[in-house]
Amino acid sequence: MLTTTVCAALSAAGLAVAFLTAYRRRFAAATRIAALSLVPVGLAMSGLLGMFGEIGGAVAAWASDLVFKPTVWAGFGVLAAAFVLYVVGRAAGRRTRAREGGTGSGRGTRRAAESGASRPALGGEGAGGGGGREERPAAGATDADDFSDIEAILKKHGI
Repeated sequence: MLTTTVCAALSAAGLAVAFLTAYRRRFAAATRIAALSLVPVGLAMSGLLGMFGEIGGAVAAWASDLVFKPTVWAGFGVLAAAFVLYVVGRAAGRRTRAREGGTGSGRGTRRAAESGASRPALGGEGAGGGGGREERPAAGATDADDFSDIEAILKKHGI
């Protein structure tokens, strides 16, 4: 009874994480997380989780449950659904990475490219002195240099 409760709680927590991942529009990862979160409840329903304790009498009891209890069949259905979801999530992840043109992890290279492309130049038009070039702080720059950049931006906008 306690094992079933723990497995249900683990599955519910995993499905909540999958929902949050899907909310961030990472659907392939959310599908894989949902698949892995269904495994504990599938094992508990099918009775495979209880067989690890004692092998002799448990196998005979499980075999008779397999024939007479629909819950065991539903557990195998949940495990099969988890397997299908995992395979679909892996295939969708590979397809997404291939479409983006990345061969690595995808996220690191994509984020690096986005951060460089969307970063506005601090010494842009009308700021003078920069000629449109982006000024980079020296290697030994401190946090005070960063605040002076922010202060210049605020003064530019009249704040």
